[in-house]
Amino acid sequence: MGIIHLTTQDKALPIIDMHFHALYANAYGNEPTALSTPIETNYPVHDFSKSYEQTWLEWLKDPNRENLSWSAKDDADLKNQTFELLEKYNIYAIMNGNEEILRDWQKDMPDRITPALWYSQYLGSEPPIDSVKLWFEQGKYEVFAELATQYDGKSPDAPSLEPYFAWAEENDIPVGIHIGTGPPGSPYLTGSPNYRAKLHSPMALEEVLVKHPKLRVWIMHAGWPMLDETMAVLFAHPQVYVDIGIISHLNSRKEFHSYLKRIVEAGFGKQVMFGSDYIVWPKALEVSIESVTDADFLTEAQKRDILYNNAARFLKLSQEEIDRHHGK
Repeated sequence: MGIIHLTTQDKALPIIDMHFHALYANAYGNEPTALSTPIETNYPVHDFSKSYEQTWLEWLKDPNRENLSWSAKDDADLKNQTFELLEKYNIYAIMNGNEEILRDWQKDMPDRITPALWYSQYLGSEPPIDSVKLWFEQGKYEVFAELATQYDGKSPDAPSLEPYFAWAEENDIPVGIHIGTGPPGSPYLTGSPNYRAKLHSPMALEEVLVKHPKLRVWIMHAGWPMLDETMAVLFAHPQVYVDIGIISHLNSRKEFHSYLKRIVEAGFGKQVMFGSDYIVWPKALEVSIESVTDADFLTEAQKRDILYNNAARFLKLSQEEIDRHHGK
């Protein structure tokens, strides 16, 4: 692991994780599964003798791979490991997911968990806009993320999404939208037959941005692998931020660093936020943090921007909140 940067009180400097899920431990099957974090060889290759989904699930269960991050054994174990990581790395998480798990975790760690509305649980039909408004008025959620419209095969500028963006802009609600990678072979996995690679492009968000210039929005997974399109959007629309998402631990370290380095060296380092896309593989969170702390092309100031400062600005945290996060 990379060095954990400490304050004078020997407590890890805070991290804001913009992309964190609270799920049942068996969300990816009852048997233990593992991600290669990071991958060093190849993603699973479809050999046509069986369904791709079977290939993918067998790959997740194969112990003969590199850098494995195994899933927690049950819900209690996942909760315990998650809380240990949040404390160890002083993480404040923008968290969505299964409602029961989210509320249970939030109840026990309210200072570290900010609840977000997970669009993914409504795939195939948007949550009623009146219900969304009520939930936020009641304080049930503070952030609208993630909007996983790509899994529905729906572009961000689809007319059915317009009411949500208009409402979010009017009420200054932060919005996180999935643009970029999902599981390899997503169109061939149960639950996401409408997923399309053409919707990886952040360009699909451009008309929404022009129509709603005060919308606080960030692009999850930094639009990977559409680097040029991502930088074009960041240049043309400086109000947009990105989080590094799952590419910080699933992509090869060389690929992730190459992608992040281009974005930072192009002048967009102040618009990059940390996001682990934490799911059910606890070790992956540590790998995501290490992918930033061990990046030799980043200065210490740039690392702190990505791990905390940029998100604090985007979320409009008060100086009082920032001081509390830093133990002052």
